[in-house]
Amino acid sequence: MPTDAGRKSSPTGAVVAVLCLAGTTVSLQQTLVVALLPSFAELLSLSTDDVSWLITATLLTSAVATPVVARLADMYGKRLMMIVCIVLMAAGSLIAALSSGSFALLIVGRALQGFSSALIPVGISIMRDQLPKEKVSSAIALMSATLGIGGALGLPLGGLLFSHFGWSAVFWLSVVVGIAILVAVIRIVPESGVRTRGRFDLVGALLLSAALTCLLLVISKGAQWHGEVVIALLVAAVAILAVWFPYSLRASQPLVDLRTSARRPVLLTNLASVLVGFALMANILLTAQQLQLPPVAGGYGLDALSAGLAMVPGGLAMVVFSPVSGRMINRWGGRITLLTGCAIMGAAYLGWAFFGHSMLAVVTGSTIVMVGCAIAYAAMPSLIMANVPITETASANGLNSLLRALGTSTASAVIAALLAGVTHEVDGVQVTSPLAYTITCWIGLAVCLAAGVLVWLVPRDAAAPLEADVEAAPAPRKAAVAQAGESSEIVVRGRVLRPDDKPHPQAVVTAVRLTGEPLDWARADNAGAFSLALPGRGRYLLIANADAWTPKSQVADFQDPDTPMIVHLGGPLLLTGTVTQAGAPVQGALLTLSATTGEVRATTASGADGSYLLRLPPPGHQILTVLGPDLRATRAVKIFTTTQSAICDIELEPSGSTADES
Repeated sequence: MPTDAGRKSSPTGAVVAVLCLAGTTVSLQQTLVVALLPSFAELLSLSTDDVSWLITATLLTSAVATPVVARLADMYGKRLMMIVCIVLMAAGSLIAALSSGSFALLIVGRALQGFSSALIPVGISIMRDQLPKEKVSSAIALMSATLGIGGALGLPLGGLLFSHFGWSAVFWLSVVVGIAILVAVIRIVPESGVRTRGRFDLVGALLLSAALTCLLLVISKGAQWHGEVVIALLVAAVAILAVWFPYSLRASQPLVDLRTSARRPVLLTNLASVLVGFALMANILLTAQQLQLPPVAGGYGLDALSAGLAMVPGGLAMVVFSPVSGRMINRWGGRITLLTGCAIMGAAYLGWAFFGHSMLAVVTGSTIVMVGCAIAYAAMPSLIMANVPITETASANGLNSLLRALGTSTASAVIAALLAGVTHEVDGVQVTSPLAYTITCWIGLAVCLAAGVLVWLVPRDAAAPLEADVEAAPAPRKAAVAQAGESSEIVVRGRVLRPDDKPHPQAVVTAVRLTGEPLDWARADNAGAFSLALPGRGRYLLIANADAWTPKSQVADFQDPDTPMIVHLGGPLLLTGTVTQAGAPVQGALLTLSATTGEVRATTASGADGSYLLRLPPPGHQILTVLGPDLRATRAVKIFTTTQSAICDIELEPSGSTADES
């Protein structure tokens, strides 16, 4: 993190305000148009299915743009990519405002507005880079809450603008807001110096974009399209992902680092994010339906504007509770905070299922769900950023935002189908049954409980070193610690090499203060290159590790960030031993190491002194088989390998075959 000295010139409050306004704009783009859909269908003489493309186009662009823009932000600058997204959003709004009712231009404009979705993950990453450490959690909580603010204000604001100024006023508002935010970002938000170098993964971006497009079309259009088309899209999505996964694992600098995403804290948090996004959208849809449907369908007969106003308390509650979320994260960590948010949402759905029989109960239940969502959404970026390299925070937050969007999209399809499918007859007309609302509440409760279980499985936060540890340290270490971190945050680069000076791809390098405080870590690319973000110039402990290789540590003095650091690994982990027969060494014996499932992992031959050497396989039970040079004497032993080099001496019988276990 940057030092306080390096931040004095930064207008912290102004930076937070601008970034949060940008976040509010994102959710407004999603909801402002919702109130206009029935009117567009009438004005443009289109079917409801056709008009729904105004939502689908933005959804598809958002899904594609979020991971791509977030990765570009890590590489070329976060502020720069925010500017690009705002310009595209404003351009799309202008095209839609000037479309004169052309449906094709409206679709193009709405698609360009979808680029705004990347503003939230990129903005959160800027907060991590630019704000004082003690203010990051509350700022992230507030920016996460902007999703609820825009969602709650979008429906009534869209209806109000349409009724007084016409449908184009909605898009003109987005143009004005976009220009204002663009000017504010350029003037107030500083560019982050935390970047990672390398090539952009174009192939990975194309594959992931194609897979997401197919998948989201299935989710958003599956109920309207023919089964054959839906199945074809689903098969295409699975096939493309089947290509993308192994490609990303082999790529030097993939769009999405699957190895990092598979780390337990990151994976479980991302899975919980899908469920929390589902629970949030279920709440919005359930509330809107109950408030607007006629009383014969179990609703309260409000118009769109009144229903939107009734949902405003939920959005305001997210703002009110955002500083509470920040304090919870600072005191108890992201895991407990996210658990609390899931618990509040689940409790709200439970109470809603039993007592949601009045308009006041519906609004109250919806507001409590939004409070839980504010707490949960604030904790997710904190958990993610605590477990990914600092130079990849935008990419990691982009993936998390994408998965939350998949959750909300899935909820839209599931809950809409449920409310349309669970009906009863009133005066000869099929209308939504009150049972559908109750079922939706139970689904929301189940989803929140599932999210809570996933979060419970997230490892607890590691304890930070005590200040007393620094005071008790020897004088040389205290002097080194005092020297480190005096300047602003720096990004240092280097390469991981094997003992033979060849690069080691996918090795992991960890940076630690000389008092033991963890700072950052990075995974080397296929050329062995890595980047680390450190608090400032000074001395740090570096630890290099790779599977099946001996880890190695060293103290590195980073006075010139532009000078690459060379980090060496130790030698490979080995399985060694001696083959003997009647007490004498056996030369030329064949040794085969195989897994208990049958795969042969390695083979070698014993030397003149009977010794052998094999690369250590992954931890687990292995079978080591020896065949004597006479092709008669043989022996097989079962061994258990760990993450350390091992020795296994084998005595051959004079002839025949035996199988032992050791």
